[in-house]
Amino acid sequence: MRQDVAPPPPAAKRAVESGLAEAPAGFQPALALESQQSTAAPRRRPPLPAAQAPEVPPPGHLGHRARVRQRLLSHGPDALLDHELLELVLFLALPRRDTKPIARALLARFGSFANAIAASPPELLGVDGLGEAGVAALKAVQGAALRLARAEVIDQPVLNSWDRLIDYLTATLSRQKVEHVHVLYLDTRNRLIADEAQARGTVNHTPVYPREVVKRALELQSTALILVHNHPSGDPTPSRADIEMTQEIKQAASVFGIVVHDHLIVGNGRQLSFRREGLL
Repeated sequence: MRQDVAPPPPAAKRAVESGLAEAPAGFQPALALESQQSTAAPRRRPPLPAAQAPEVPPPGHLGHRARVRQRLLSHGPDALLDHELLELVLFLALPRRDTKPIARALLARFGSFANAIAASPPELLGVDGLGEAGVAALKAVQGAALRLARAEVIDQPVLNSWDRLIDYLTATLSRQKVEHVHVLYLDTRNRLIADEAQARGTVNHTPVYPREVVKRALELQSTALILVHNHPSGDPTPSRADIEMTQEIKQAASVFGIVVHDHLIVGNGRQLSFRREGLL
């Protein structure tokens, strides 16, 4: 039978280790234990992390996508061609698609970036591979552009920022396929209170009711207004109906002290002012 050997008290342990006393059976000095531990295999240290290799652009259209994105961030949107800007817009809506063929198809059908984002959803859905997500992305860009243009004229004296007003109206109306009539309502300082679509018609006619125009001006406490409509043909020359309608609205507004400053017709890259032409 094995008998366990009790460890010696601390004083006896120091005497044995110093050689002044005889070690009891089963006792091993601390130095001996340390020497045994030193012969054990050394513990492995985890390998140091290898230096990260430089990022390599992914192949194919993903690499092209990364390059276009980087060029936009480094040099701004003017550094991109129309098809590249369309690709970039579609990247977000179609993350798994190669959007270059779709962008090329949009330009082939509509002629420019501006015409593509201004096209109607049914027209855009006719482009192969675009789908509702792509159409929504393009229309969102158009909406953002119009809001930026509108921010340049809203609450501003429009008679003193005429060029900005023309830019905004051109962006809003020049690419419409049917006639739209807008009324710009102004306050006592000729600042733009509201731009409201009054009516929508056909390719060459839109019914406008002077009573409704004046009623809305009174609701907004507007003291002046500017009439605006587009000619889808691109020719801003006023028709006889345009001239008669303008005179009717002017007369109805004058009863309530509301001034009609102008009537603008927006064509394709051209505009006509009734006041400048002596028609108002």
